[in-house]
Amino acid sequence: MTFLRLPPAGAESAASRRFFDLVAPGATFGVGSLPHLSAGQAARFSFDRFDVPTVPSLPRRSPAELAVAQALIGVPGVGLGQYGALAIDCAALDPEAPVATDLDGQQFIGLRAFLNEARDRGAVGPVKWQFLGPISVGLALVRAGASTEVAFPVALRAVRSHLVAVQGLIADALPGSPQLVVLDEPLAADLAEPGFPLAPDDAIDLLSGAMAVVEPTATVGVHACGDADVATLLAAGPQVLSIPVQRSLLGVVGYLDRFLRNGGWVAWGAVPTGGPIGAGQPRAWQRLANLFCEMVQAGCDGDLLVQQCFVTSECGLGSHGTGVAQHVAELLRETSLRMQNGATTARFVLGA
Repeated sequence: MTFLRLPPAGAESAASRRFFDLVAPGATFGVGSLPHLSAGQAARFSFDRFDVPTVPSLPRRSPAELAVAQALIGVPGVGLGQYGALAIDCAALDPEAPVATDLDGQQFIGLRAFLNEARDRGAVGPVKWQFLGPISVGLALVRAGASTEVAFPVALRAVRSHLVAVQGLIADALPGSPQLVVLDEPLAADLAEPGFPLAPDDAIDLLSGAMAVVEPTATVGVHACGDADVATLLAAGPQVLSIPVQRSLLGVVGYLDRFLRNGGWVAWGAVPTGGPIGAGQPRAWQRLANLFCEMVQAGCDGDLLVQQCFVTSECGLGSHGTGVAQHVAELLRETSLRMQNGATTARFVLGA
């Protein structure tokens, strides 16, 4: 398979320069889903709690807002079955068939509520939104019974079509707001596993082919949970890499240092979301500080680590309660303030 690649890392667009110029080092934004049942409350939460307001997806409100449903609704051969489950007719999948993006549908209520809230507030600053990436969408189709020769081209066409539609809607509603568009690849950790249905080079081409449709007018990034294949993700050409804070990243310090030197930013998932989130956990800023110190000792540029970073949760909060979501936002704000404190950041830079 061959897909369109993005320009190499470092080929920063004017849209990216504008976005980065308007955000502070250590700024916070949301990742993935929120647990709210009210779209309006979720939108207000996003504007009130994150430095970069983030379009919410609300799978508890409707299964149509699950990431895979958002990506596949509108693909010929795919529909919503009973109780909101996806119904996929693999025989009807066609890589050449046009994809319909219904921006008035149930799958985009969170987006519409966000834009209404932005209008009511007169918001003009940067915004962030996410969408399921083509690797994960293709894997969902493969698991439903589609062949790899059909699944991944269908996935790419679907993701590209939806990205263009959503980006256009946000640009029309918020013409003064630079956009950060992050492709979510939750299954990227499996890329190097034996039997993965896509070769690494094809995965790179697939991901960069999706990024290419919004790169001229937005800042593009990629998010992965768990032990992501950082080298493969970076080879796709994102301008932002969103990954959890974990010591395994010390094995790819060279890749991350090169990415930062080429102008890339890293969104650090400092608050774990895979289990209960309570007061007994190590503070998010401590986890991040410890990792930064070890990365500097391993040769990473400490100044760039601090200057080109965002602070986020590891993954979405849709499986937690609204009280937990508020607690996570408070932890992120605390971490962001620590990042902007000169005494704290000096520790990172010195690696001590």
